[in-house]
Amino acid sequence: MASPDLEYHLQLLHHLRTILVALGEAEQIPEESHTLFLERFDELLALLPQSPLDSQYLGQDLLCQVIQRYPQIAHLVPRDLLWFFAGDCLHYMPDEELDLYQTLEERRHEAGQKGEPFDWHLEKQLLGKAAEGGTH
Repeated sequence: MASPDLEYHLQLLHHLRTILVALGEAEQIPEESHTLFLERFDELLALLPQSPLDSQYLGQDLLCQVIQRYPQIAHLVPRDLLWFFAGDCLHYMPDEELDLYQTLEERRHEAGQKGEPFDWHLEKQLLGKAAEGGTH
């Protein structure tokens, strides 16, 4: 059984796949290459729960391809997926966003060390609000 963190990222991938399918149905892209891309995306969805580490490079490759091949939906790619797969995906995140995610990871690690629960979404909201407050 996948961890809650892994389940969350799988849900984000399924959501992104839904967007990709809709893009193909709108006939905004060449169908043949899009079908092959979706097949590789499905491979990632199948491999990730079985072997998260082995699927890391495939995830990086596919997310980078989503942004490069389909720039019209790049803004819809969940930022948590870019951070999760890391590597080349991090090139698509500005420094401020990388700092936010690094702080989140540090807080998660600290909570784990103390045996305390950690709510990624709540912490992300709190850090986001703190960042907004500091920029206005």
